[in-house]
Amino acid sequence: MKYNNDKKKGGGFKRGGKKGSNDRDPFFEEETKKRRKVSYDDDDIESIDSDAEEDGFTGGDEDGKRVDVEVEDEDEFADETAGEKRKRLAEEMLNRMREAKRRERDAEDGDDDDEDEDESLKKSLMQKQQEDTGRIRRLIASRVQEPLSTDGFSIIVKHRRSVVSVALSDDDSRGFSASKDGTIVHWDVSSGKTDKYIWPSDEVLKSHGMKLREPRNKKHSRESLALAVSSDGRYLATGGVDRHVHIWDVRTREHVQAFPGHRNTVSCLCFRYGTAEVYSGSFDRNMKVWNAEDKAFVADNFGHQGEILAIDVLRKERALTVGRDRTMLYHKVPESSRMVYRAPASSLESCCFISDNEYLSGSDNGTVALWGMLKKKPMFILKNAHRDKTNEITTNGSLENGAHESIDNDCSASSWVNSVASCRGSDLAASGAGNGFVHLWAVETGAIRPLHKLPLTGFVNSLAFAKSGKFLIAGVGQETRFGRWGCVKSAQNGVAIHPLRLS
Repeated sequence: MKYNNDKKKGGGFKRGGKKGSNDRDPFFEEETKKRRKVSYDDDDIESIDSDAEEDGFTGGDEDGKRVDVEVEDEDEFADETAGEKRKRLAEEMLNRMREAKRRERDAEDGDDDDEDEDESLKKSLMQKQQEDTGRIRRLIASRVQEPLSTDGFSIIVKHRRSVVSVALSDDDSRGFSASKDGTIVHWDVSSGKTDKYIWPSDEVLKSHGMKLREPRNKKHSRESLALAVSSDGRYLATGGVDRHVHIWDVRTREHVQAFPGHRNTVSCLCFRYGTAEVYSGSFDRNMKVWNAEDKAFVADNFGHQGEILAIDVLRKERALTVGRDRTMLYHKVPESSRMVYRAPASSLESCCFISDNEYLSGSDNGTVALWGMLKKKPMFILKNAHRDKTNEITTNGSLENGAHESIDNDCSASSWVNSVASCRGSDLAASGAGNGFVHLWAVETGAIRPLHKLPLTGFVNSLAFAKSGKFLIAGVGQETRFGRWGCVKSAQNGVAIHPLRLS
């Protein structure tokens, strides 16, 4: 028995290790070699450092330490979570704001109190957050000074045909405009430099989801009537008589997606603030919601008995629309419900949000009205806000004294309030028509107060305020937004800008 055991042991040693033996297994031999190699490299690095010290060179050590510090700085935030990253960025922003406040205070009186500084910073941040969310209203209307004789609208972008829609980026540096000839222009506010969006071929449009129409409609398929830009400045949405909502990439100015679904002309567009959701209204009496980032359809809402003419959206999933059925609808998109507001005696042409609970509308008889959520009738009506030049003609073609005489449609169309706009989160608003003036309004508690009249020849089809309230953009043309109900030959088709002086 003793001989057999020795034989087994010797046999296993001669063969280099049996299967299952850990002494001579090549896998474990390689692992041992790797570990020895790593330890050898570490020893080698230490010996090199020691040699350098012996030679009297210390620069290598310092450089090595710098490299280690840089690597540590890069890897310091590698394992942080999303919450930790937000906290770190917020702290950096607060430190920058504290430093700016400290410099301002040192420049003024040299007083430096950390408690007062933190308290003022807290108040300013709270006020900014409440203003951005619409909880409190910025008081800008009282700061608007009377325009000087040298101030006035100046054309910064020219178009061949009437401009029907304008929009501004969230930082007020770039503008966008669309006209009836299908031209979509991207321009710089300060310099006026323009870039056109080029329509791709029919094959590209078809690959992006567009359903091509018959050849007889192809001639007018590029006529744009609506335009909107997202709050982050990434996406531009356009719509027109081709019944599609087109999405463009602002950075590359390329066509991204075409949303079919409307059965008639797309008349109005608006992005929900802070998201990529675009709301569209059409002559088919339907309002639809799309997601530009996901390239998907979201929801649709019905309720109008006539063509939808204007739409506006704020942060919440609430939309405001007006139509030719003399109604204004407040849509609650997630609940698929709506509230109906009926105009007293005229069709509504335009609308906009003042706040989550107050809205402004313009009618085809020159009336500007202020609405509230708790009342189905206007809280305040300003009649004849945009009265035509004859001062006695109304939009129904009859004189105010009761005499029914035939009149020119050009005069009646000049009193249509084609556009209303508000400076987001403030009490400043404006309205435009074809009577030669843009009116500035101060929205007070349950009332509208006139501020100033800004002369502008032509039909004002679209208005947009700068977020800072320092200037006003107007899309003007010789014709109205929809159709050719009037014509002002002396008007110039383009985008006009007017500076606003704030005290």
